[in-house]
Amino acid sequence: MLEQICQLAREAGAAIMTVYQHDKPLDVAHKIDDSPVTNADLAAHQIIKKGLAILTPKIPLLSEEDPPDWSVRQTWQHYWLVDPLDGTKEFLDRNGEFTVNIALINKGEPVLGVVYSPVTEAMYSAENGKAWKEKGGQRLPLRVCDARPPLVVISRSHSDNDNELTDYLQHLGEHQTVAVGSSLKFCLVAEGSAQLYPRFGLTNIWDTAAGHAVAAAAGAKVRDWEGKTLSYIPRESFLNPGFRVSLF
Repeated sequence: MLEQICQLAREAGAAIMTVYQHDKPLDVAHKIDDSPVTNADLAAHQIIKKGLAILTPKIPLLSEEDPPDWSVRQTWQHYWLVDPLDGTKEFLDRNGEFTVNIALINKGEPVLGVVYSPVTEAMYSAENGKAWKEKGGQRLPLRVCDARPPLVVISRSHSDNDNELTDYLQHLGEHQTVAVGSSLKFCLVAEGSAQLYPRFGLTNIWDTAAGHAVAAAAGAKVRDWEGKTLSYIPRESFLNPGFRVSLF
C-alpha cells in the first residue's frame, strides 16, 4: 500500500503546485487559532480524502482541514493522520519548504508515513521499520548519521519558546544550526543531513506523525522532554508536548 499512498501524495502535491505557480493572488483565510489556510490546502485535502476512502474505506481519517469531533474519534486505534499542506506559511512565503504529510496510526504509533515535497519532488516514505528517499528516479534507503559538530535543525516560521531553545542550544556544546520549514526537519535527521531537531513550541499531531514515522524507521528517536516516545493515541487535544528528534 505504501506506493499507492506515495502516489496519492504526488497527486495532492500537483494540486498544490497548480496554485503555487499561479500568478493570481492566493485565497487565504484564517482558522480559529489564526493559522492560515489556502485553496491549495483544501484542494490537497479533497484529493487525499477521496483517495484514502477508495484505498481503505474502513479506516477513518483525521485531517487538519476536517478534524472529527472528539466524540467521534475517541475510540480510534487505527486511523489516517494527514496534513494536506504542512508549512502553509512557507507556501505563502514561496520558499518551497512545504510538504504533504500522510501517516497511518496503529495503537498510537505511526506505522506508515509519507512526506512529499512538491517543489523538489523528493518523496520520503517509511513502512515496517524501513525508510526511503525517492528523487530523480532513485530510491535510496535512509539511515541516521552521527556528525561532529552536530547540525541542529530548528523551525523557520513558527516561534519556538525562545528562552528554552536558546538555553538548550547554549548547553549543547559545539554545533551548527539551520532553519527549515515543515516536516522536512524530521526528514533531514532521517537522511543523516542533520543530527538533532529540538522542539519546545507548539505543534499539532498532524504536523509530526508522518515525519515521525520516517525518522523512527531511519533509526532516530522521537521523544518528549520526559523521555517518552511521542504518542498518537486519541486524546481530546490535538497538541503535542515538546519533543526532540535525535540519534540517541
